Amino acid sequence: MSLTKITEIRELSSEELQGRLRDLKQEGLNLRLQQATGQLENTARIRLVRREVAQVMTVLRDRKRQAAS
Repeated sequence: MSLTKITEIRELSSEELQGRLRDLKQEGLNLRLQQATGQLENTARIRLVRREVAQVMTVLRDRKRQAAS
């Protein structure tokens, strides 16, 4: 799975972003568990998942801020 571009993230609805955030957090947990047990082969994936979580959270926060104003 490759890194999602921010333009693709902005095109998603808020509900889709919430679902994606939940999936990414679950994937991050699974990756950390694999790393702790020595089963993780692609350690760079952890960083990519963390970055995508941050992007999704930023878009959600921006939308919430715009709706409040």
